[in-house]
Amino acid sequence: MSATNRAAGLRRLLAHARETLDMEIGFALWDGSTMPETLGPNALAIRIADEGAVAALLRRPNLDTLANLWVSERLDIQGGTIFDLVARRPKVRSRALLKSLDKSAALRALLPFLFVGRGGPWPLETVRGDKATADGSAAANQSNVSYHYDVSDDFYKLFLDNSMVYSCAYFTDWGNTIDQAQYDKLDMICRKLRLKPGETLLDIGCGWGALAIHAAKHYGVRATGVTLSKEQFATASERVAQAGLSDRITLQLRDYASLDERFDKISSIGMFEHVGIANHARYFQAVNRLLNPGGLYLHHAIARPAKRDDRTFARRPKEYAALLRYIFPGGELDHIGMSVANLQRYGFEVHDVEGWREHYGRTCRLWHDRLIARYAEACTEIGSVKTRLWLVYLAGCALAFERNTVGIYQTLASKRVRGPATLPQTRADLYAP
Repeated sequence: MSATNRAAGLRRLLAHARETLDMEIGFALWDGSTMPETLGPNALAIRIADEGAVAALLRRPNLDTLANLWVSERLDIQGGTIFDLVARRPKVRSRALLKSLDKSAALRALLPFLFVGRGGPWPLETVRGDKATADGSAAANQSNVSYHYDVSDDFYKLFLDNSMVYSCAYFTDWGNTIDQAQYDKLDMICRKLRLKPGETLLDIGCGWGALAIHAAKHYGVRATGVTLSKEQFATASERVAQAGLSDRITLQLRDYASLDERFDKISSIGMFEHVGIANHARYFQAVNRLLNPGGLYLHHAIARPAKRDDRTFARRPKEYAALLRYIFPGGELDHIGMSVANLQRYGFEVHDVEGWREHYGRTCRLWHDRLIARYAEACTEIGSVKTRLWLVYLAGCALAFERNTVGIYQTLASKRVRGPATLPQTRADLYAP
C-alpha cells in the first residue's frame, strides 16, 4: 500500500473516532492533511510528524514509546498545551473507548503501518534511570542528584521564582504569584520550626540556598546547608555572598550522613524522595544523631497513597516507573504512614502532619506555564529533548497532584524526650501576623 493510501486510511479511522467519541481534538498528519479537513491553524490538534510514529505506537503502545516520540517532536500538540489536551479528551475510559470503535475499520486502517519502519530518532532509549544504583552510598547519591539538578542553573531560572525554590510552594491565595507563594512557603517552614535568633539550622538538600538565606535574614539563625549538586552549590554560594550572609551561612558540597555536628533545628525540603526506601533507616538515624535533644525536624516530602499491603505498594505504576527512568534516577516515594512510623521508630515524636497536595499541583502548573512561555530560551540552553521532557514531567506532576494520585506532606517532629515537648499549646503562632 502506498504512503498516500495509508494516510487516507488513517484519516478515515480518525474521522470515525471523532464522530463516535464526540472528540473536540483534531489531527494534523505528516502529508499536510488534517482531520477534520476544516481544521484551523490555531485549533487544538495532535500533530503526527511521520508514518513511523504510528508504526511505533502500534508495535509498542506504551509510555516509553510516547516519551520518545514526544521529545523528538514526532508527536506534538498544536494550538494548545498538554492541559488543553487533557481537558478536552474523550470522557470515556480507554477500555470503553476501544470497545466503541469499529474493529474492522481500525484493522483495515492500521494493519498497513505494521509494514512501515518505526523511523527515528529515539533519544531516550539509552536513558535508564530506573536502573541507577540506589544503595545510599555517597557516590550513587552524587550521580543521581547530578543527573537531575546539574542540568543548568540558567535553565531552572527560566521557570522558578526569583529565589529559585524547587519544591512545593504555599498559596495563601490561589491567585498569588509563584514568587509570593515561595516566600510564604519559606516563612511557614521557619514558623513551624519556631526558629529563634542564635539557633543553628541544618537544611538537608539545600538547593540554591533559598531557605538558609531566608532563615538567616529574617529569623537570625546560623544556617548550614548541604547539597550534592555542584551547580547548586556554586550558585547558592554566590547568592549567600550577595545577600551579605557569609558569616551566618555555611554551605557544604557533601552527603548529609557525613556530618558530625549537632543542630537545634533541621529541615529536609524535597530531598527525601532521593533517599530510597532501603536507606530510610540510615537516613532517620542520621537526622536523629544530628539533632539536639528536643530539637525540631521538618520533613517535607512527596508520598504515594498506601496500598492494602506492602507487596502491592512495592509495585510501580507505569507513570511512576517512567518518572524514575527519565527524571529522578534512584528516587523512591514512601507513603505518609511509612514516614510517620519511621520517625517514631528512630527516636522522634510526631507533632503535626499537613497535606499540601493542591499547593503542589498549582506550583507545577505555574512552573510548566512559565517554562513553555520561555520555550525557545530553554531549548537554546539545554536542547529541545530535555526541555520537552521537563514540560511533560511538570504537566504530569501537576495533573497527578490535582487528581490525588500522589500527595505531599509536611511533618513536624522533635527528637524524643521525656516530659513536655516545649511546643506552643496550639497552632495559632503559625498564623499570627
